[in-house]
Amino acid sequence: MRRRRTLALVAAAAALAAVAVAAAASAAGPDKLTVAVYGDAPYLDTSTPALAAMPRAEFNATPAFIDTINADPSLQEVIHVGDIHSGSEPCTRAYDLAVYGLWSIVQKPLIYTPGDNEWSDCTKVKEEPGSDNDNPTTHPNLPLENLGLIRQIFFARPGWTLGQNPMHVISQAQVYDHKFPTDSQFVENVMWQQGKTVFVTLDIPGGSNNDADPWYAAEHLPASPAQAIEMQQRTDADVRWLDRAFRMAVDANNVVIVGQSDMWDTTDSPSHQTNYEPILQAMASDTLAFGKPVLYLNGDSHLYRSDDPLQQGSPCLGEATSGAPVTACAKDAWNQHPYYDVPNFHRIVVHGSTFPLEWLKLTIDQGGGPYDPATSTSWGPFSWERETQSQLTP
Repeated sequence: MRRRRTLALVAAAAALAAVAVAAAASAAGPDKLTVAVYGDAPYLDTSTPALAAMPRAEFNATPAFIDTINADPSLQEVIHVGDIHSGSEPCTRAYDLAVYGLWSIVQKPLIYTPGDNEWSDCTKVKEEPGSDNDNPTTHPNLPLENLGLIRQIFFARPGWTLGQNPMHVISQAQVYDHKFPTDSQFVENVMWQQGKTVFVTLDIPGGSNNDADPWYAAEHLPASPAQAIEMQQRTDADVRWLDRAFRMAVDANNVVIVGQSDMWDTTDSPSHQTNYEPILQAMASDTLAFGKPVLYLNGDSHLYRSDDPLQQGSPCLGEATSGAPVTACAKDAWNQHPYYDVPNFHRIVVHGSTFPLEWLKLTIDQGGGPYDPATSTSWGPFSWERETQSQLTP
């Protein structure tokens, strides 16, 4: 037992050393870091007449969409914030592999964090006959099976990104607190440092943090004990991973947190979002202690939004409906969790799920800087452009 623990600690130290080397190497690079961010794509949803008239349109447009990202030489990497299909589409190995194939043409390193639609929401639909999961009633751990598929397909090489030119990152499966051995399952949680910016991804499924909506409600089955266990283990692991990222960022100027969930979705009831509170408390306390700019990137609610959800009454700009002009937001997201006053935290929701397809070009000033005031396309050391690809709309 002692020898195994010693070897694990040695491996962890080596992994952290690798991060330090990568950080030192990138610190010698340009003063600015530029990444592409997108999510909630590609959808196959045919639940509305407009979408039914063009089945597979988003999926079929994805190669050309990726080409627009590949064509930008200023990008260092690509970040996908989760949801590779809609919640009304079945979860199958074949589809996951198809998306993996699409992403094989991404030339830069691709970092992906899973969304609720590809695992925790898989029981919301009646599975198609002949799919991998024909009958949800005979699969009491269906969401966990689909999370296992996601890990098997997209995280087969712990510590490496996707894309044609993978980048080394640190996975929670490699470096975790051995007092909490279940943290080792979260291979999808990663962190890395480039220059003076630390990035960290967290598996945070949208909706209710996978705890307020019973997995098998549609089948009138009892709640699965596995659901509560999953939520608790993942939430605790997310908090510990986030805390670790901020410890790593002691000499950094900026931190970027990546998650799928819109934990301040103003179209949802605040009571449906209360179970995100442990993660939000950690974000708030870590950000305040850090004292420098922290940016959260998420998808989930599909409409572009730029705001400070941990500070009451802060400026907010966003789309009221998909493709609409950006205007002042109608609702203050702070009211979803009215407990915080954190001035050095900003959030961007990336547009997704509908045409026109779009990715966000995010540039980070590695020199750091103050964190307010925000403009329509910048906040502190972060600036961005919405790269709308209208030419791909059928």
